[in-house]
Amino acid sequence: MIQFNALSDVFIALFAAAALTRYALARANIAHLRRHGHIVPEAFRGEIDETTLARMRDYTVESSRFHSLESLIDDAILLAVLYAGALPWLAGAIESLGLHPVWSGTLFFGALYGASVVLDIPFSLYGTFVIERKYGFSTITPGLWLADLAKSAAVSVILLALLFVPFFALVHWLPQAWWFAAWVFFALFQMLMIWLYPLVIAPLFNKYVPVRDEALRDRILALADQAGLRAEGIFEVDAGRRSRHSNAYFTGLGRSKRIVLFDTLIATHSHDEIASVLAHEIGHWKLRHLLKQLLAMEAVSFAGFYMVFRLMGWPLLYATFGFAAPLPYAGLLLAAIVMKPAAFFFTPVGAAISRKYERDADRYTLGLVGTTRFLAEALKRLAKENLANLHPHPAYVAFYYSHPPLAERVERLLVLDRTEGEKARE
Repeated sequence: MIQFNALSDVFIALFAAAALTRYALARANIAHLRRHGHIVPEAFRGEIDETTLARMRDYTVESSRFHSLESLIDDAILLAVLYAGALPWLAGAIESLGLHPVWSGTLFFGALYGASVVLDIPFSLYGTFVIERKYGFSTITPGLWLADLAKSAAVSVILLALLFVPFFALVHWLPQAWWFAAWVFFALFQMLMIWLYPLVIAPLFNKYVPVRDEALRDRILALADQAGLRAEGIFEVDAGRRSRHSNAYFTGLGRSKRIVLFDTLIATHSHDEIASVLAHEIGHWKLRHLLKQLLAMEAVSFAGFYMVFRLMGWPLLYATFGFAAPLPYAGLLLAAIVMKPAAFFFTPVGAAISRKYERDADRYTLGLVGTTRFLAEALKRLAKENLANLHPHPAYVAFYYSHPPLAERVERLLVLDRTEGEKARE
């Protein structure tokens, strides 16, 4: 049970502020959409009709309300767990087993992960089989959904063990320097996962085959060669087995680097549009956005590991949340819980940087393809297919959006094509 003191007062204040901010932003976004959602943006005229616009509005409103409710319930569960003293009880039960600290910590987080999976099942079912199916997106069967759940749980358990066993071993062996060693280990683990994901993990859930359309494959290879980018393969993935949402992405690292196209994208977009979407993704690689984001993430995690180290050595942290004595694995969780509300308010910084990278990659497309018109057309089609929100609230955009709002982005692409694109083609 939480003991009221200065630390608990600060935590509760930040927790409440973060929860209220999330709720206020979601409400403002819905209200803004209701006021402007009947207007087709100029850049989308001829692509979006009133019926589709209404479905886009309804989908955004319903999804937003559902996710707000999910977030509210998550917050309520966390507070209930903290106030009821469930964490000290779980730690006490594990300590009574007399295990080595490394295994105690791993079991503690494993139990919490299992509980989170069970609690998430109703939300996943409703989101997948009610909302997503209502709007024509979800194509997954109950059997495939259960198979995905089992596979993802198994993969997560393995990865958690590979992550937490070495982590708690470092905490045990290097009580004063574990944070630095753990940061190095975490960075290497991330790199390994980026390399392994397309080779080992992704194929567990989807079937990846070389792109069957030879003309499209040759077009993409020529584009990558023009940019000086070597990918180990160009694949299409059977994403349509689960959803009608469309996408394309680069994945992997080094020799595992590959280009992946959703089968739904190939079925609905022209070669010019697909090439432009991939040119944008190539822009991220050539402009070193992924490397910059990785370095920034490692810098943030460096500071984060040190802060966790300091908090884990603070007796007041344990006393505040009902622990009679310090336990490293409990301290790790408590530090994360305490830091999360404060970290939430730094979200706009990362979002702003990401939006800048997206604009830079859009401009790179112009130099590689010679026009941004096809990328604009692809984005308009993707917005229509995915029922995207064309009227997000500016504050919501500033806080959450990793990409510029679609109407703004498409208009910028068209202006860019009319000005710099025409000059380049002359």
